[in-house]
Amino acid sequence: MTGSNFVDYVKIYCRSGKGGRGSAHFRREKYIPKGGPDGGNGGKGGSVYLRGNRNYWTLLHLKFERHILATHGEGGSAKRSSGKDGEDRIIEVPCGTVVFDAGTGEYICDITEDKQEVLLLEGGRGGLGNWNFKTSTNQAPRYAQPGEPVRERIIILQLKLLADVGLVGFPNAGKSTLLSVVSAAQPKIADYPFTTLEPNLGIVRYRDNRSFVMADIPGIIEGASEGKGLGLRFLRHIERNSLLLFMIPADAGDIKTEYEILHNELVKYNPELLTKSRVLAITKSDMLDGELIEALSKGLPENILSVFISSVTGSGIVELKDILWNELNKETFHDTESIVHKNMDLSAYPIVDDDFIFPVDDDENDRDDEEEYDECEWDEDAEE
Repeated sequence: MTGSNFVDYVKIYCRSGKGGRGSAHFRREKYIPKGGPDGGNGGKGGSVYLRGNRNYWTLLHLKFERHILATHGEGGSAKRSSGKDGEDRIIEVPCGTVVFDAGTGEYICDITEDKQEVLLLEGGRGGLGNWNFKTSTNQAPRYAQPGEPVRERIIILQLKLLADVGLVGFPNAGKSTLLSVVSAAQPKIADYPFTTLEPNLGIVRYRDNRSFVMADIPGIIEGASEGKGLGLRFLRHIERNSLLLFMIPADAGDIKTEYEILHNELVKYNPELLTKSRVLAITKSDMLDGELIEALSKGLPENILSVFISSVTGSGIVELKDILWNELNKETFHDTESIVHKNMDLSAYPIVDDDFIFPVDDDENDRDDEEEYDECEWDEDAEE
């Protein structure tokens, strides 16, 4: 996942296919002058589905495919022949993708498992041919049903990374450095704020060939829950993390105050984050001696496990792994898939290129058959 390849936000236009119109044909064969109605039914329009795919780690494959269009059903024909059904469209998305309505911000669904399918837009039903309407008193109906119209929707796909441990901290707190030390990941590391502009994942190896996934989230600043900094763009990734590892450098002015600022920003963004397990790591502790560590320990937040670490010297890294592993394997551990997704506040998101997406006018596929006849409106109680 390089910077140019990682895409976690996409807006696309989706449209199901319309149902084919029923036929009002009459049987015309030699020696059968009054064969009666034999118009077939129209085909069903294609539907649009969402499907989870564990082989995807980003929404890059959808960034340049702004329109997802299912095909229309074909019209019925003579001899009670039904029209061909339209082809469905399946949108493959990585596990952890959340779907919202782009017009209202309403939450639609959450794709968390591989091969999980969700029906996004159902194709229109095909119209009934005139042979369905013949009765003893109406033996030559000259009407048929039109197919149901298309259904369309503009949706927003947001990827929320699935990881066991999420790193939370201000810019330059040492998150990327820690990830590079405990895993094979190679995030960008520099001495200026907001070096990390996209989340990075790393596999942390533990004892006996066991491992867990750690996610490096871009730095959070005060006001991130209101959209300041990189705020809303990456706060959503923290929702998927099973355990939150708060990282505060040892040279911070007040460790407890900085922890409370970070904690409050997460809770403001989503109160559900309050139920997640938390661990506090004091980074850059190679600058401290025993007396300073003891003095700082007295002012740390209560009711949270804490550990002093140094990614440069490796001090405290083994202890940190032990704490994280024990927390991850508690019987009462929080289930990350039970998070409650709130509706999007669209006003908090800046306008991007993806917002300029318009419906497709598909005149060629919308043309009806040349045959002229009266149309019978849909009756919801009628059998298909």
